[in-house]
Amino acid sequence: MAARPQVTVQSSGEGKAKQLAMPAVFLAPIRPDIVQFVHTNMRKNARQAYAVKRRNNEAGHGHSAHSWGTGRAVSRIPRVSGGGTSRAGQAAFGNMCRSGRMFNPTRTWRKWHRKINTNQKRYAVASALAASALPSLVMARGHSVNEVPEVPLVLDTATESLQRTKQAIEALKSVGAYADVEKAKASKKLRKGKGKMRNRRHVQRRGPLVVYANDNGIVQAFRNLPGVELASVECLNLLQLAPGGHMGRFIVWTQAAFEKLGAIYGSPTRESTSKTGYTLPFNVMANSDITRIINSDEVQSKVKAANTVTTRKRLKKNPLKNLGVKVRLNPYALSLRRSELLAQERKVSMKAAKLKAARAHNKNHKSKNANYARMAADGKDWDEEVIEEPVVAAPVAAVEEPAAAPAPAAAAADY
Repeated sequence: MAARPQVTVQSSGEGKAKQLAMPAVFLAPIRPDIVQFVHTNMRKNARQAYAVKRRNNEAGHGHSAHSWGTGRAVSRIPRVSGGGTSRAGQAAFGNMCRSGRMFNPTRTWRKWHRKINTNQKRYAVASALAASALPSLVMARGHSVNEVPEVPLVLDTATESLQRTKQAIEALKSVGAYADVEKAKASKKLRKGKGKMRNRRHVQRRGPLVVYANDNGIVQAFRNLPGVELASVECLNLLQLAPGGHMGRFIVWTQAAFEKLGAIYGSPTRESTSKTGYTLPFNVMANSDITRIINSDEVQSKVKAANTVTTRKRLKKNPLKNLGVKVRLNPYALSLRRSELLAQERKVSMKAAKLKAARAHNKNHKSKNANYARMAADGKDWDEEVIEEPVVAAPVAAVEEPAAAPAPAAAAADY
């Protein structure tokens, strides 16, 4: 069941406001993923083929160049023939060379267009229409609808007979929709990049979309307003309903167009009169308020009570690092550990005793300075005594050895 089953027709006169039933298409499931997918593929169908020079990739091949081969201490890239100019001998053809060809040249036989399932396109249009009926999504897309009395906005059928632009402006101002047109007009600015040189110099935000049933002059009246687009209700386009793939376009309906939506799109239980065998997709959930469903008495009476008992598993510990776990595995480990600690204490105590004895010995030993002081007190010159001792000992051996020299001479005389 619709949250707001009726829509008010905004009339320029002072007559009684008319109420229209909300078409079922405004209650279709909102699927941003399908809208984005279909929009992306539809945008590709407007592309034109482009490629580098000609079909044989002549761009970058306009030289007479040949490789010099090996043996010249240069790379084997083709080099421009001839001489007398700086271009001669320069590398050519390669994608890394100056004036060379590009890598993987573009081809005209690329797959430019995309086929889209008809049911997917219809699903995307239905989702975009449903999103246009939610003020939050319309405002999130950037439209100025603060002064609009109602969304979706429906004008009387007399709007289709407007002939002048000033009449269209007055009609939009009367319902507070002209603020979005002014916003689009103020957003016009120069495009960034080289697109300024390619017949798309300016960029501008989108304004309201005016949907009509019969063109009795409405196109001529609205077409010059900046940002305003027009579309027939019988051929709604997703590129206009969700520009950029973003749902929530601000749509201004005429009464005749709004009344046709029920016949064109049907409902989940009734087929469309213009689309053969088509019915609107239905919501999987009749009530999307999940919190209310879960907290209802019917659900809570069947739900299992929350488990408040917490069971914690024992943390595994390493027996090589944890003595308590090691003793549980090997009771003798405690005795081994005790003996190790006692041995360590004995070793430390013995080391301390040795160190104490060594320090006591060094303290009782006289130092070199003390010996010098004692010798100075005795009046002895320690340096002279050290020099005299080797001098006395050396001549004794030197004098005794030459005394036996005359004996060989006597023996020679006897001979």
